[in-house]
Amino acid sequence: MSRKVLIVLGYLLCATFAFGQVTIKTNVPLDVVRIPNLSLEVGLSKKVTLDVPFYYNPWEYSDSKMLKLSMVQPEVRYWLCDKFNGHFFGVHAMVGNYHTTGIDLPFSVFDDTDKFRYKGNFYGGGISYGYQFVLSRHWNLEATLGFGYAYVDYKKYECKECGDMVEKSNKNYFGPTKAALSLVYLF
Repeated sequence: MSRKVLIVLGYLLCATFAFGQVTIKTNVPLDVVRIPNLSLEVGLSKKVTLDVPFYYNPWEYSDSKMLKLSMVQPEVRYWLCDKFNGHFFGVHAMVGNYHTTGIDLPFSVFDDTDKFRYKGNFYGGGISYGYQFVLSRHWNLEATLGFGYAYVDYKKYECKECGDMVEKSNKNYFGPTKAALSLVYLF
């Protein structure tokens, strides 16, 4: 590991002990559609946290439908009151890859996934707003919405299950980059 990575990890570890709170959470709507996800959020100061969600879906659905996805979307958050309680604003980055066909995705850069298969990577970032509702001593509910930009590279294939590549290009996307309704456990 490089020295810079070790310094950042050391800072995060010290901040966690100094500011004492860590959460683990899951985005419930993604769980419902069978996209496994898990997020770890640590306090960096009294009003700043670092949230790091991971999304990973290696499975194909039935009827030639597929949305394979792996993504990480780190976000630095500033809380208006206390961390893990109330309003927050965030700045997030994202990087991931995908392989999809047969699924009409909201806010997608592709409008013909019912006829073609797409595979590629994306990179981007944005800003977000959210609110965390305290449910009990260890449980919260969080709602988050973010907007931003993504650079999407792709390979387009003839049909859902087979076929030759018909196009290789990229697209620029502006729009929603984050939407979550998460169940949060505070340690």
